[in-house]
Amino acid sequence: MTTLPRPTTELSADEARRIALRAQGLLGVPDRRAGVRGVLRHLGAVQLDTISVLARSHELIPYARLGAVGRRTVEEAYWKQGDRPAHTFEYWSHAACILPVEEWPHFAFRRRAYRARPHWNHELPDGVYDQVVKQLRTEGPLTATELGGAKRTSEWWDWSGTKVAVERALMYGEVVCVERRGWKRVYDLAERAVPAALLAEEPSDEECLRRLVGLAGRALGVGTRADIADYHRLKGEQVDAVIADSGLVPVTVEGWSKPAWADPEALATPPRGRHRTTLLSPFDSLIWERARTERIFGFTHRLEAYVPKPKRVHGYFAMPVLAGGRLVGRVDPAREGRTLVAKQVTLDGRKAAPQVAQALVEAAGWVGCTDVRVERVDAPELREPLVAELARLLA
Repeated sequence: MTTLPRPTTELSADEARRIALRAQGLLGVPDRRAGVRGVLRHLGAVQLDTISVLARSHELIPYARLGAVGRRTVEEAYWKQGDRPAHTFEYWSHAACILPVEEWPHFAFRRRAYRARPHWNHELPDGVYDQVVKQLRTEGPLTATELGGAKRTSEWWDWSGTKVAVERALMYGEVVCVERRGWKRVYDLAERAVPAALLAEEPSDEECLRRLVGLAGRALGVGTRADIADYHRLKGEQVDAVIADSGLVPVTVEGWSKPAWADPEALATPPRGRHRTTLLSPFDSLIWERARTERIFGFTHRLEAYVPKPKRVHGYFAMPVLAGGRLVGRVDPAREGRTLVAKQVTLDGRKAAPQVAQALVEAAGWVGCTDVRVERVDAPELREPLVAELARLLA
């Protein structure tokens, strides 16, 4: 049994919450000079998802931190542009994520694990893997469709042999996703897309895990073993093996029943500054882990996009509203022309109405809407103050 070091710092629940917000770039003055790439490097990973309501999740992440950054600017910051070296790559981290290219070596442990994997859900036809790599070498970068087709049938899971091969090559690290085109992955050989110095590095599993645990701790500010493991979807025992050498320090947090670790830099300076008021993507790394979100904010969050409509409580793509360092409500948004439609709104009391209205108006402006319409408010008595505040802000 591993003996845990004795914590040297005790944090109140409020201090832990503010440390977490600052670590996620949602408290204090944002570094606008570093822009979207700065946000990505600060967070370490930005999750991708197919759902697009106001915008896709990877656009909503920098918006939540920087405000109304241009959506074209976001895309250009993420994806490889022409012959210039790649700044990012897409790989399996917390989920499918955009990652800073300098972290390529530290996912070697996962690439090796995929190569050693004994079972796959999709069979790989003989010869197709080599054929795909050869085609990319000759013609790439290419989408799965350009490689010969992504599907055998219309069923989403029924991949063609070509798609199986190129996804396998991506997992192995022989192929890299260098951009998304019409939401399709664009594949190229790693030898062309990843800087040679990074491609040559092959750190041990222990070195990879130590780096990723340290990065997760810094991105979280403070977290439990489960919090830290979840950030890059590591196993608990992988965290245990390296956390003592990760640079994180043990702490205790008021109300947390589990041991916790913190970034020593986060402890060095009390978190102060301006709080962001914003809609959050359900895939925002601030709220990735449901148990952590409940522990820090007292807020139960669940994406209901895959829940049958009659069973939804808050709506298809309910977006938590962050204001004053708290999660003060939710909005399930949609767009109709130049109107942002709040199909369903939940408010944490009357005081939240101005904050939610501010978040809605700012989001509307960002996506090119000039009006906001509220359809349903869970507490009917709060509808009037919300609508009145919206009218004032839009006047």
